[in-house]
Amino acid sequence: MSSRQWAIRAAVPLLVAAGLVVPRASAVSWNAAAPYQDPTLPVPTRVADLMSRMTLDEKLGQMTQAERGSVSNSDVTTYRLGSVLSGGGSAPSPNTAASWADMYDGFQNAALATPLGIPILYGADAVHGHNNVVGATIFPHNIGLGATRDPALVERIGRAVAEEVSGTGVDWDFAPCLCVARNDRWGRTYESFGETPELPSSMATIVTGLQGATLNGPASVLATAKHYVGDGGTTGGVDQGDTQLSEADLRAIHLPPFRAAVERGVGSVMISFSSWNGARLHGHQYLITTVLKGELGFSGFVVSDWNGIDQIDGAPGTSALDVRTAVNAGVDMAMVPTAWRQFIDLLRAEVQAGRVTTARVDDAVRRILTKKFELGLFEKPLTDRSYTSTVGSAAHRALAREAVAKSQVVLKNAGNVLPLARGGKIFVAGRSADDIGYQSGGWTISWQGSSGNITPGTTILQGIRNSAGSGTTVTYSRDGTGIDSSYRVAVAVVGEPPYAEGQGDRPGSLGLDATDLSTIANLRASGVPVVVVLVSGRPLDIASQLSGWNALVAAWLPGTEGQGVADVLFGTVQPAGKLPVTWMSSASQQPINSGDGKTPLFPYGFGLTYAQGDSSPPTAPGTPAASAVTSSSATLTWAASSDDVGVTGYDVVRVQGSTETAVATSATASATVTGLAAGTSYTFAVYARDAAGNRSPRSGTVSVTTGGAQTGGCTAAATVQSQWSTGYVIQVTVTNTGTTSLTGWGVTFTLPPGHAVTGSWNVTMTTSGQAVTARNAAHNGSLAPGASTSFGFQGSRPNGDTRLPSGYACG
Repeated sequence: MSSRQWAIRAAVPLLVAAGLVVPRASAVSWNAAAPYQDPTLPVPTRVADLMSRMTLDEKLGQMTQAERGSVSNSDVTTYRLGSVLSGGGSAPSPNTAASWADMYDGFQNAALATPLGIPILYGADAVHGHNNVVGATIFPHNIGLGATRDPALVERIGRAVAEEVSGTGVDWDFAPCLCVARNDRWGRTYESFGETPELPSSMATIVTGLQGATLNGPASVLATAKHYVGDGGTTGGVDQGDTQLSEADLRAIHLPPFRAAVERGVGSVMISFSSWNGARLHGHQYLITTVLKGELGFSGFVVSDWNGIDQIDGAPGTSALDVRTAVNAGVDMAMVPTAWRQFIDLLRAEVQAGRVTTARVDDAVRRILTKKFELGLFEKPLTDRSYTSTVGSAAHRALAREAVAKSQVVLKNAGNVLPLARGGKIFVAGRSADDIGYQSGGWTISWQGSSGNITPGTTILQGIRNSAGSGTTVTYSRDGTGIDSSYRVAVAVVGEPPYAEGQGDRPGSLGLDATDLSTIANLRASGVPVVVVLVSGRPLDIASQLSGWNALVAAWLPGTEGQGVADVLFGTVQPAGKLPVTWMSSASQQPINSGDGKTPLFPYGFGLTYAQGDSSPPTAPGTPAASAVTSSSATLTWAASSDDVGVTGYDVVRVQGSTETAVATSATASATVTGLAAGTSYTFAVYARDAAGNRSPRSGTVSVTTGGAQTGGCTAAATVQSQWSTGYVIQVTVTNTGTTSLTGWGVTFTLPPGHAVTGSWNVTMTTSGQAVTARNAAHNGSLAPGASTSFGFQGSRPNGDTRLPSGYACG
């Protein structure tokens, strides 16, 4: 989500009027007044019955989500709102779990007081624990969880988060973020599990953790796969920017995690603020309706991001064009935190004018109501307070500590200075050493996060003191002054201050700031061995300083349980974390990713252990087999290697005579190689790596020839999807009219003078003057006789010009 500033049913109205509550923990029993109130009936039957009783305004209310600070209980009742949310840092006072539960029940009782008694969904960004609530367990941010390479652990974390969220009444979590972060300059890099599609896809297990085996089970919380799609691939790593990729690469890199979430039954999907080749995702009918709902079979509902629909027309505020374009594109619920009344009025007018069909409204409402029924909200609408005591519980903090320890990545350990020995004197320095806010990062109590003891937890310094024991002297100085040669080792805990979203974009330097560098310099001047612990949401540019450090540990943003960092520093837990992203040699390399040919400081998947004396390499991987070969990509799979320490990853190389070029890295026995040239022959092989850094013999080789473009008989028919005074969106259907299969096609057309193509999808497009040529993408070039496919583009035109492109021809 983005910038966040701030009953029972008609059958039992007397319960609400009397102020009585029905806990979600126990079902309500009554003689149902209408079929939709009968929990024994199938959900589709209940949905159909309820919708048959709803007015247009009641349906529009269900499609509307308002922020708690801009809506009252009476507003929920009057406008029949479908959802309320808390933005980042938006909390009741006092900010306690019990206050959250009381607030939730107040809103819910207001919804239940409406004639049809339709409960609301209450949403919040519980992105690394229930992070808006003081006292909740704060888990490592996703980048740290990606370093664990432990999908089962992540599922357990999802279950713990669901319990804490349920204990406050909240039934909808705007998580997980399944972005694939491809540029460390991006301020949301820490929200990504990693830079390859395989890693975030494997961590979609958190969806099962949040939702449980069934949506109406104990502490079941609706999960949200976000942000669809490509938000981690914007040019320059600009938040809410433009992802400039072919459709083949978009599908290969950014779509797989969403496919994995859909396969796990994720209940909602949130659209990205970003654009794809110039076209805003919030208005992208092809990606939302055709691909997500159609091709991927997503049956839940689509929600916009915070005021996300406002950006469609490029003008500030919500317009009729914004509303109809988003809804027609497939957005089912609009997150309109403050302008929710205006949204309802605009959508009503668009429906009455026929620019948004009642069928589209009914589809959106059906999807929303289905999830409400599946969650059991009609039977158990209020907070299940048996879970309130789980918020910040000892069991959940123990799980977070385990996750922190598993996320630590040891990057350097000269002279085996780690693990730290107990006894003697240890000097600790750095502004991140004794600061819960710094070690938790953004999205903690407030949207941007902040410094200080903002919520209960164990700082890294406290963890070091606990681990060192009473026989060790531990001295702390924030700036590193006061150290002398009598100390056995110095630990500098430094990194980044908290940030979230675009405020964390770093277009310039990616190094440590002057304060942290000065702290480390003070320690080095003593001559004592220095261990640097980086608390950051991404790799930092530290290559020029690394030679002066004896050891380096990437701690990421561990959350409230800093004891887990100390567990690894002292060897209580052996380090097992592996880099979920490639670590740059310099900021000028950004973007740098596995297989792009750039030389990193530390490669994707790197991570040292404390194991000594292992020099045995893994066995050679099996000879890879190729599948899903397109004109620009190929998927390789192979038999896994074995090793006495453990295989930690695989390197795919292109073989050209005696020369090898790294093209991909994978944590599993498969990888997708992208960026290939059409009609070209390639030879690939694979190496395995173990936890001690040993490399296996090379596998056998496989040869792959990518597809090439061909032409055939076809027609092209254009349909205007949407247009406004200065632009339009057009979809073109290509049909094979020949008697043999096409393995490639091209469409030409002409733009009127003054017009320009500003974005396209499902096609590769080139422009010469007013002449435009569109050629098939890798995945849609093959058409059987009579078969069709489609592509689309967005165009701009002078204000008031009503002309459209013409002369579509396929060949």
